[in-house]
Amino acid sequence: MRSQKIALAQINPLLGDLVGNAQLIRRACEDAYLQGAKLVITPELSLTGYPPEDLLLRPAFIEATQRELESLMLELANYSDLTVVVGHPKRTAAGLQNFASVLRNGKVIAAYAKQELPNHEVFDEVRYFVPGNQACVFECAGIQFGLILCEDAWHAGPAKQAQQAGAQALLVLNASPYHLRKEALRIDVLREHIALTKMPLVYVNAVGGQDELVFDGGSFALNSTGELVMAMPQFETGLGFVIIDQDGELEKGFITAPQSVEAQAYQALVLGVRDYVQKNGFPGVIIGLSGGVDSALVLAIAVDALGADRVRTVMMASRYTADISWIDAREMAENLKVQYDEIPISDPVDALENALAAQFKGLKIDATEENIQARVRGTLLMALSNKTGRLVLTTGNKSEMAVGYCTLYGDMAGGFAVIKDIAKTLVYRLCAYRNGIAPIIPERILTRAPSAELRPDQKDQDSLPSYEVLDGIVERYMEQNQSIEQIIQAGFEPESVEKVTRLIKLNEYKRRQAPPGVRVTARAFGRDWRYPITSQFRA
Repeated sequence: MRSQKIALAQINPLLGDLVGNAQLIRRACEDAYLQGAKLVITPELSLTGYPPEDLLLRPAFIEATQRELESLMLELANYSDLTVVVGHPKRTAAGLQNFASVLRNGKVIAAYAKQELPNHEVFDEVRYFVPGNQACVFECAGIQFGLILCEDAWHAGPAKQAQQAGAQALLVLNASPYHLRKEALRIDVLREHIALTKMPLVYVNAVGGQDELVFDGGSFALNSTGELVMAMPQFETGLGFVIIDQDGELEKGFITAPQSVEAQAYQALVLGVRDYVQKNGFPGVIIGLSGGVDSALVLAIAVDALGADRVRTVMMASRYTADISWIDAREMAENLKVQYDEIPISDPVDALENALAAQFKGLKIDATEENIQARVRGTLLMALSNKTGRLVLTTGNKSEMAVGYCTLYGDMAGGFAVIKDIAKTLVYRLCAYRNGIAPIIPERILTRAPSAELRPDQKDQDSLPSYEVLDGIVERYMEQNQSIEQIIQAGFEPESVEKVTRLIKLNEYKRRQAPPGVRVTARAFGRDWRYPITSQFRA
């Protein structure tokens, strides 16, 4: 018995593209085979993409998946004695299961049904799948491998069960969505299990954007003492290799250097935008460029994701737009070499205000008039989207979405909300990170006080606490589920805590109508925030 090479296929499936995903797997296997690998592992549900959601309720989808698996199995038989692990849903005697099949020489030599079905955060696998209860251990070139799927690795039972069934090393197939600092969390959790079983572990993860989720890859391997012996890049597809010796231990391989939080978040946003646009077939994007920091960051992300030729910007100035906003918007567009147009909104705003004059007679001017300006801009952007087929990228951040500092059918109008899960303070950090690569965002955009510019001398902080305070309260209340009392005890002013938490509750109806956007934190306004709009409860 000699050492053998294990290949980790860190692929980017397109959900529902069964033929395309099968070809991604086949090409990875061909490459791995030519480089001497005996075993190839692919991510969880690699044949379908993850998460299929209610596609799993359609018998035609399950049947088509099974046909494609059988076709792939025959294709892979061309690579003699190559063992390939493929993730897919399968209807068994127990019901529909989150499955993995071990393929070799045109046959299924072993199979595993996921035991721990996640039903938290963005996950709702209990809605679709029946859990398995049996270990899966198979032999490859003299080594006994145990197989588990994603959430199984966050519980001690499945790994221990595989060890008791004779496994010497553990393979973990994953479709694990990214959030800030999750790559370190995964390694810490799996080290705990290795301490219990003393088995080396090989972890493969999917990469790519799927609606609001981003899968970051970052596949890795830990030896029997929990030492990191191989780590693949995050946010990139590729093939990684790890060597297992004749004693069942992993040899040290290439370890990608860890990245800063800002670098990870920025790459997650770029990948999320690129895949949402390309997988849905949009020819490009349109951004309302204001001369402010949020639209500057969204523009930088869009260009890095798609290239300048697929990005169009529109400056829509009102009577309250400062000259420096014009200047900074033009400079930003010029720095990135994108199409830039200017459409003044004074005339359409005047027309709407005149049409409403009789209805508003005797009523004082308030936010209504400010929102008319925002809604004119939204209408113009959507008209350009309809005419060109390009997707409108909205520019609102998480801080604004939390407290409703945004206009329904105005600046919220669009198809994809790039930074909806990025707090304002993180917006500035990401701008600094991007300027550290190349200085594309004008310095004045980063230093001037943020403003919606919908009334004279308007500043965001006229209506809101400082963003440092606002973001701290939102993080504790919304992401960490801390009570109002806990937040006050942490040093925040009671008046600010009361105001922010009240606004979060009041603006649920707006967020429910917001476009999808990239999830970057452990809890975003989207799949993992499910609060009722109609509710009288107040803590």
